[in-house]
Amino acid sequence: MADNDFLSQEEIDALLGGDVTEENETPVSEERPFDFSELESIKKGGLPGLDLIYERWVKVFRDEIRKILPQINMVSKESIYMSRFNNFMYKIPMPSSYTTFTMKPLKETGLLVVDSRLVFTIISVMFGGPPKPFKVEGREFTKLETYVIKDFIDIALKTLESTFRSIYQITIEKKSTELNPTLAKITSGNEKVIISECLIDVDGFEAPMYFCFPQGMFLPIKDIIYSEFPGEVDPQWSERLDRLLLETPIKVTLELAKKRFLMREVLGWEVGTEIVLDVSKEDFVTLLVENVPKFNCKLGKVKEHYAALLQEEVKKEEDE
Repeated sequence: MADNDFLSQEEIDALLGGDVTEENETPVSEERPFDFSELESIKKGGLPGLDLIYERWVKVFRDEIRKILPQINMVSKESIYMSRFNNFMYKIPMPSSYTTFTMKPLKETGLLVVDSRLVFTIISVMFGGPPKPFKVEGREFTKLETYVIKDFIDIALKTLESTFRSIYQITIEKKSTELNPTLAKITSGNEKVIISECLIDVDGFEAPMYFCFPQGMFLPIKDIIYSEFPGEVDPQWSERLDRLLLETPIKVTLELAKKRFLMREVLGWEVGTEIVLDVSKEDFVTLLVENVPKFNCKLGKVKEHYAALLQEEVKKEEDE
């Protein structure tokens, strides 16, 4: 074969792009304005209050769910983070269960997502199969699978309510359970949501479940959710606080009557001047605690001491 049938090194470099020297290279600028709204997550610990709530919840939920599904070995909190609602929904496999619920008096709606892998793993072990999900593309849940999902969801929401109530009084109400994610839209797709991801261990196979909350849902209780709060109450501290409270001196005053006088009348008073209060045994007198009216009483006498018999608490209207 003739020498001219072969490509020269320069020609090969040109084809492969290796002949481009540093002088001939045109730098491509990839600089662009940074969009802070693209940040999808926050560091672990950014919601310490909510983190502690779910640390408690996984223990309570594990004990309750094992009563009906003893195959569940462990329930653990994986992470709590923020994401766009659309980005979160896109990563959920189909089919999955989407349950919307309210947490009154909080105004917005939360979402509980039970991953299909978790549902089918539970179904498999309940009927003696291996802890491994089977392929389910192209079909919805059966009635049996829907029944298992319902019990699972009810226990999850019930235990979440009891856990929350230890630090803030809420009432969770389930609104609906959907298989179509478009029917479970709790906020606009571009809005940020708080995701609490938990892992359920079913005979060694782990599958996720998610709680999703609009970012603004917890604003009324942000002091609880975004900051650490005390866990279990120290009984010694509580006992000492009660003792100190009971030993605190307070001022108690019995107000027999109120009368108005003119300044010239007061200036005319002398030692021995009698002031008639017009108080009878049947009249109510007011007992004040630290100058705040607390009780209506009747005036009496026990041996050589005057006394007041408490009859009723002062109503708020009277107090105001």
